[in-house]
Amino acid sequence: MFDTFLNNKKSWLKNPGPGCEIVFSSRVRLARNLAGFNFPCRAAHVQREEVLNNVMSVCRKLIDGDEMIFARIEDLSELDRHFLLERHLVSQEHILPFNEGTKSSFKGKGVVIAPDERLSVMINEEDHIRAQHITSGFDLENCFKSVNQFDDLLSANLEYAFLPEFGHLTACPTNVGTGLRASCMLHLPALVFTKRINKVLELLAKISFTARGFFGEGTQALGNFFQISNQVSLGVSETEVIGNLTGVVNQVKEQELDARDTLIVRHKLSLEDNVWRAVGLLQNSRLINTQEAFNHLSMLSLGLDLGIISGIKRELVNSLFVAIQPAHIQKTESKQLNEIERDCVRSEILREKVKIRGGKDVQ
Repeated sequence: MFDTFLNNKKSWLKNPGPGCEIVFSSRVRLARNLAGFNFPCRAAHVQREEVLNNVMSVCRKLIDGDEMIFARIEDLSELDRHFLLERHLVSQEHILPFNEGTKSSFKGKGVVIAPDERLSVMINEEDHIRAQHITSGFDLENCFKSVNQFDDLLSANLEYAFLPEFGHLTACPTNVGTGLRASCMLHLPALVFTKRINKVLELLAKISFTARGFFGEGTQALGNFFQISNQVSLGVSETEVIGNLTGVVNQVKEQELDARDTLIVRHKLSLEDNVWRAVGLLQNSRLINTQEAFNHLSMLSLGLDLGIISGIKRELVNSLFVAIQPAHIQKTESKQLNEIERDCVRSEILREKVKIRGGKDVQ
């Protein structure tokens, strides 16, 4: 299943959005729960199954198109589950089973995915419904507009758990209220190399924003990517959340651009050396693991942004960050591979795709 996603020309991953040099992607997610049902972590699998059937039935009625994918997590292989995680269509928590006593179960977990992979709905993750819209580049407003329209359709057909004094009720108190979590995935190599990143992250925490890793909550930064999102949804409107995050992301972008200027002025030769060393390894390695590949692609991306190298398209570089991950490699090869075999195939992919030449001198 999902093999068609590998060469999905409709995918948001294939279409570079505004500001995608620094903002890899934008996402807006809405958390919703159905009235009269326990939260998934407290519900028996029979209740979760009822929620799953109700939500999927409504989605089938609301969403046109034969290409829509409706899947139960329990029916997916471990490879397919990780493949969806690597494409940011599900969360880490969603591909883990519920622990019920001595047993583990995926009962009641499901996912709905649009053909372009922009809209996806996780059913019975931490909440009954987590609908998200994700797109390339810096485009929070359109993400919110799209997922909000979909939520309006859902709410007309499903009764949400909602109290006027609190708003939408969610399993995690930080999501109570609007239930909205907006985020941007930013590529911040210069802030990391100039050792400014910790100050930026500390400031974000002070103003009620958080920075997570490449796969969101509970994950580490990979390839100098940081996912910045709001922490609070109670007492603020959806418009305020989107506006506040937009302002914060713009400020972080400015900090990254300033750090890049610092690298050019003070560390030009070292910067160019690091970029070309990364290029050499990407073009000549025979074994390369995921973390190493991410780090070198990060330098390649920075070199492209600064004009040190050229001859490779931005959308190809961004798509490689996804294509070289373990589940994607095994999907491409149509078989299970051990770690060494994956490292070998990953290096082959990079040698084939990374065709570049020298750019202009960095001023």
